[in-house]
Amino acid sequence: MSISIKNISKSFKNVSALKDISFEVKEGELFGLIGPDGAGKTTLFRILTTLLIADKGEATVANFDVLNDYKSIRNNVGYMPGKFSLYQDLTVEENLAFFATIFGTTIAENYDLIEDIYIQIEPFKKRRAGKLSGGMKQKLALCCALIHKPKVLFLDEPTTGVDPVSRKEFWEMLKRLQQKGITILVSTPYMDEAALCDRIALIQDGKILEIDSPQNIVNHFPKKLYNVSANKMYELIESLKKYEHQYSVYPFGEFVHYADKRDVFNPQDLQEYLEANNLNDVKIEITNPTIEDTFMELAK
Repeated sequence: MSISIKNISKSFKNVSALKDISFEVKEGELFGLIGPDGAGKTTLFRILTTLLIADKGEATVANFDVLNDYKSIRNNVGYMPGKFSLYQDLTVEENLAFFATIFGTTIAENYDLIEDIYIQIEPFKKRRAGKLSGGMKQKLALCCALIHKPKVLFLDEPTTGVDPVSRKEFWEMLKRLQQKGITILVSTPYMDEAALCDRIALIQDGKILEIDSPQNIVNHFPKKLYNVSANKMYELIESLKKYEHQYSVYPFGEFVHYADKRDVFNPQDLQEYLEANNLNDVKIEITNPTIEDTFMELAK
């Protein structure tokens, strides 16, 4: 296994950030840690990259123990923290050269690993890092994390605050890196990105809710799910919440995702109820659950 985590717990004063976390990441796998802000993702990343010490439990990264072999881990992993942390007064090429030197290598030696990414920022190589756009900062940070050819890559919410086009490009880059044999552990609050991983762990309040492939997690949703829409969204949500047979009600874009308690559900009954509550243009259609739906179900 590239990463093995057994019963890791971590607290800060009275706040329990991680509660008995255990999972494994296979070699060459693209594994996603999915959860909202405050779920414990960054704390776990800092433990695995030897920046924090867990209160209890044990973990290995690339077969190195996070306590006893911390120097070896630092030489064999790439870490891209959630906050842009490169030297903003240095240019693109100066940052890259600096990190290559720190790890005793050169840009030329491992250029094949970063070439697909670097060619996108090369036109700005003389620009200071602090003056780059969000997407370009992201690409530069990834290049610096890769320049020493790590075995394992840790990416902590790498696409937060980045435009949709750059997010798409970034995940395409991750897929290409995976094909080169790098194990990737990525955290994200975006449920749509979870579907791009081989396997995911859903985390909430420092606890793992479920670990499986994205499709298997979606398949675990226990009810039939319906898209419900009407002319007044707020009133629709409130009416559905008051409906005696409702199992779950969550806004989802232009629709409300609705699940019913009953084994036999007739949408016509619900439509008549909503229309009796002065809602018009009511539409009820069956839909497929998403990872977000399953997450909300597990987090109840």
